[in-house]
Amino acid sequence: MKTFRKYYDNNKEDVNSDLGVNILNIGHHLHPKDIPYPDPKHPDSYYFEWEKGRSLEEYQMLYIPNGSGYFEANGLKPQEISAGTVILLYPGVWHRYKPNKNTGWEEYWIGFSGNYVNYLLQQECFSPQNPIIKIGFNAEFTNTISKLKTATESKDDSYRKFSSFLLIQLLGIVYASALMTKEKKSRKETLIEEILEEVHEKWNQNIDLQELATKRNISYVWFRKNFKELTGTSPNQYHLMLKIRKAEQQIQESNLTLSEIAYNSGFESESYFSRIFKQKMGYNPSELRKLKI
Repeated sequence: MKTFRKYYDNNKEDVNSDLGVNILNIGHHLHPKDIPYPDPKHPDSYYFEWEKGRSLEEYQMLYIPNGSGYFEANGLKPQEISAGTVILLYPGVWHRYKPNKNTGWEEYWIGFSGNYVNYLLQQECFSPQNPIIKIGFNAEFTNTISKLKTATESKDDSYRKFSSFLLIQLLGIVYASALMTKEKKSRKETLIEEILEEVHEKWNQNIDLQELATKRNISYVWFRKNFKELTGTSPNQYHLMLKIRKAEQQIQESNLTLSEIAYNSGFESESYFSRIFKQKMGYNPSELRKLKI
């Protein structure tokens, strides 16, 4: 799968300083296990060696939806990073991170600055001393990142401004998650998050959701009811949309055929995949492939 990355010229007015939010870069990378990190194709100003680490002149939000790894920063003890984690990087703060060589990880990143961003990240629940925020497997978060990627690729000014609002929305989701982490999670939330983690790990496999509930000594009826309460959708529909979103990502970021993508995403055939994709997304996978840059 190809890496997507876009870096803006900080000296040009192709960011939205009038809105107090400047998007400076955005990217996505699926880093396999047992491969040296980071990707050497980063610009010199962003590339770093683990032994030396780095500091940035901007804020950056790093989201790890899959895999695991490690993070260190000035004044903080080394921390293990698990799937569903956001790392907020602050300007001028030395840090370093890398995936676990046995698992690799998937990462999204967004670099940004601006007066409104400064205001948001000075709120009580945000701090360079607490840069690790567990948001779990938040469908709204991943969908918003996908929209942000599309908006930043557009040359239309209205889309560029829209991208700033999407970044604010992402920060709002992280803010809400940061507030919730201060409260003790209920048994219900803990169980559903455990199952969500397993669903994301095995997203392209046939998952027996009833078996996942049974393993945790809960009934499927209880599990389905509380899963829908916390995520807004049923377990089966959540798993299906996860597969479709992963397939959508492969269409946009790889040169794999639609048949290969259907197989990689756990669908029984390309025709079935295309039919379900059209039903859920409103357009055919082949139409999306034609738009791929």
